[in-house]
Amino acid sequence: MRMHLDLLPDFLRGTAFLGTGGGGDPYVGGLMLRQKLEEGADITIMDPMELDDDGFVVSLAIMGAPTVCVEKIPCVLSMVKCLRSLEREKGRKATALIAAEAGGLNGTLPMVIGAMAGLPVVDGDGMGRAFPEFQMCTFGVYGVSASPIVLRDEHGNEVIVRARSNLEAERLGRVVCTRMGSKSEIALYAMSGKQAKTTGVLYTTTLAIEIGRSIREARETQSDPFAGLARYFRTSRDKRFCKVLFEGKVVDLLRETTRGWAIGRVIFEGIGTSTGEQLEVRFQNEFLVAQQGERMLGMVPDLICVLDRENAEPITTEGIKYGQRVRVVGVSVPPVMRTPEALDVFGPKYFGIADVYTPIEQLA
Repeated sequence: MRMHLDLLPDFLRGTAFLGTGGGGDPYVGGLMLRQKLEEGADITIMDPMELDDDGFVVSLAIMGAPTVCVEKIPCVLSMVKCLRSLEREKGRKATALIAAEAGGLNGTLPMVIGAMAGLPVVDGDGMGRAFPEFQMCTFGVYGVSASPIVLRDEHGNEVIVRARSNLEAERLGRVVCTRMGSKSEIALYAMSGKQAKTTGVLYTTTLAIEIGRSIREARETQSDPFAGLARYFRTSRDKRFCKVLFEGKVVDLLRETTRGWAIGRVIFEGIGTSTGEQLEVRFQNEFLVAQQGERMLGMVPDLICVLDRENAEPITTEGIKYGQRVRVVGVSVPPVMRTPEALDVFGPKYFGIADVYTPIEQLA
């Protein structure tokens, strides 16, 4: 499959959905990708099963706070230099790129770099969504080392982190990223083709395109885009649970950019089917938990997505504003993200949430 201009709006809408509020606003990445496509770039989206087991696959991303990335846009030349530095470190030339996370800006940038470097981009990623920390990749959960991580800024400063664990690599890298202005271009998780196939969350590029398409087609036929989403997930490749959890308007918002993240919570007052109720959604770059009083409606790693009430357009954590009318949607994640090993790394306990993980299809 190849990315082309006709697919781009659906893809960007889908990456915003999979970002669960984070991953960076895909608008900027979309502009960069559109420019490459209009210049005639050939961007190949590679079926992961076509990877050579001995191939050399590199993951690329922006590290930092989404609120900062709105003002300090990514430097694609810096990302290419990250790739080249990691190739020198490993003594091999990359044969393919893969996104660290499927959501938002980080779901689009590997395609821009693929166009610049002449490399295919694997249809998959390491998170199946977006997460705030880079040890939270299924690559790492199932044995791939994040190190060495190359971090660069737009001024040409470069730091290479080698750490004894992926968690230590994240913590050390986060300090560097914060000193670089809470936004760094990074290359990490250098792996074989076999590792990419066996440790990644596969076909998430296709998933993003199909999510975006389901919303668009529902609008074009003047039908309910939320019903269109639910229909799509019932028949998608991995047949996921999807449900509107709450309908409300934003009545309170706390959002701080600190320690390299956008952290806070948003309170929704119920309208429509949720009149008389309130919902609190907490976030760390991404929406992590949806709670109604003492009752949990959804929790990480399942997707909690905030969408415009009328057109189902995804809203990011940096885009939430007082008075917005929204619907909060919950979607299940694939089994590879629900194993005990995976939940140890990006389940609710890691984020200080006392409740034991319960799949969203049981909570909702």
